Amino acid sequence: LDERRYDDAGEMIEQALEINPNSLEARALRGAIAYVEDRLPDFGNEVQGVLALNPTYGKVYRVAGAQAASHYRFDEAVQLVRRSLELSPDSSLAQAELGMHLLRTGDEAGARETLERSFKVDPFSVVTFNLLRMLDAVDEFETIEAGNLVVRLHPDEAPVLGEYVVSLASEALDTLSARYGVEVDGSVLVEVFPRHDDFAVRNVGLPGMIGALGACFGRVVTMDSPRARPPGTFNWQATLWHEMAHVITLQMSRNRVPRWLTEGISVYEEGLAEPAWGRDMELTFAQALEAGETLPLSELNAGFTEPETISLAYYEASLLVEHLADLYGETVLHDLLRGYGDGLDTDAALDRAAGVDFDDLQATFDVALETRFGDLRQALRQPVSGTLPEAGNELEMLSALATTYPGSYAIQVTYGHALYQAGDLDDAVEVLERASVLVPIATGANSPRALLADIAIRQEDRERAMRELAGLLEYDHRDIEVARRLAALAEETGHTGYQRTAYERIIGIDPFDSVPHAALGRLAMGRGEIPTAIREFRAALAAGPVDAVVARCDLAESLLEAGEIDEAKRHALAALELAPSYERGQELLLRTVGEVP
Repeated sequence: LDERRYDDAGEMIEQALEINPNSLEARALRGAIAYVEDRLPDFGNEVQGVLALNPTYGKVYRVAGAQAASHYRFDEAVQLVRRSLELSPDSSLAQAELGMHLLRTGDEAGARETLERSFKVDPFSVVTFNLLRMLDAVDEFETIEAGNLVVRLHPDEAPVLGEYVVSLASEALDTLSARYGVEVDGSVLVEVFPRHDDFAVRNVGLPGMIGALGACFGRVVTMDSPRARPPGTFNWQATLWHEMAHVITLQMSRNRVPRWLTEGISVYEEGLAEPAWGRDMELTFAQALEAGETLPLSELNAGFTEPETISLAYYEASLLVEHLADLYGETVLHDLLRGYGDGLDTDAALDRAAGVDFDDLQATFDVALETRFGDLRQALRQPVSGTLPEAGNELEMLSALATTYPGSYAIQVTYGHALYQAGDLDDAVEVLERASVLVPIATGANSPRALLADIAIRQEDRERAMRELAGLLEYDHRDIEVARRLAALAEETGHTGYQRTAYERIIGIDPFDSVPHAALGRLAMGRGEIPTAIREFRAALAAGPVDAVVARCDLAESLLEAGEIDEAKRHALAALELAPSYERGQELLLRTVGEVP
């Protein structure tokens, strides 16, 4: 059932019933399968048969509720477990599961009440204890409401993240709602956790979920704060956009969309919002394709259940979604989602939306993959082994190999790196440029672009260095060190375009660094974008600036430009309390009282 293999599960249940036709547990499971397959009359018959044997067997509803929840149908799970409790009101397990389901619908007050009742009966339940402790922590969060969004943040993080999270989540909902032609039903709760274990408990009741960054339950989005992991681990903006896309796909499909489609659409939408966000797995996928290790489409959904294949499944699903959109237009995605919402299985949904099945798609998908990745696969292919060219030292050997195999990325980049190490920079540039053309998406410290940037810095060609570093950021949106190097060079050269690129990327990775906020605030002031400047200067001040006096004055000046005189005066005075003789602070204070034009 966890893998949605209903037929296999049904066979196991029938074998159990051959041994004991009155097994309440087996019949409850059979009823649960009928429920998640939307065979409600069969479910009703199973319930009647179970209750005829044991009128207080509330588990028949609880098991169906658990399966509904595992299929993301949380509102239905709540109703089913409530019916279970009508039959078995003292079941602490049913109360605990109801609490979990309520959390996933966003009813935290109802969840706490139910979980507390459960804990009184069973004070040794680790999951219930964890959930109640997590709710105690969330009670301390600050709440921001904007339209149909409710955002909850730790009070230490809200001053920095609050406006950013609200703005990006709102933009995502507006963009995706318009693209998919749907209005979000009800409010959407977004909670951001500075402790990963709290995030994990919020989702499953236990610490763990090491690989997960975010989760969506339809009307509830949870995610790690950037502080929950070391800087450079992930891009919180990409994660939030990904989860907001799930809000749309889950609601459109009435929470019946299979994993391959909802994850595929979320990664696809990441790439539409910001191309770098959707490129995490591009090189890895090309290598898997060359090795024959990609997933057949018939096994794609199962790929999400295996740790070894889950990352590949995410990216391959996004490529399939892109392929569907290219072949039939983006409306095919809308039709598929609505098909699942109407209760169709994958074969029927594909047939109704596009007149194809997975076998048809596999054929056209393979062609599309070869068109897109063919050159890259060729460049990544290991040269055919044979007699090595005659040469003297290592560099001469690599030179001969590079001449013999000009299309081999591995040989070209190895030769380029050896030349770089030997100090032969001009020749290294020529070879590394060839390698970069072969695999332009390569990233990391030993990639062609990274080495070319290092050489450019050594040769005092800062423009070239910035161009190469910016190229790296186009394919790796999590490399904070590259972003910081680009920012430093852009500051040295006064290149405002690269400054903006670098500082915006740093904020997507580590928004609690005050420097990029202050820099973006100054850039916004220069462009006359006063609201943006105010947002950035507020965030810089909240993040703990190196120089609080300058930060106060920056914010005061932007507030003055916006006509916010009283608040500007407060910040000017706060700056002068720290540095009474600071001339800029004195001037700003005089401006707030109208004595300086």
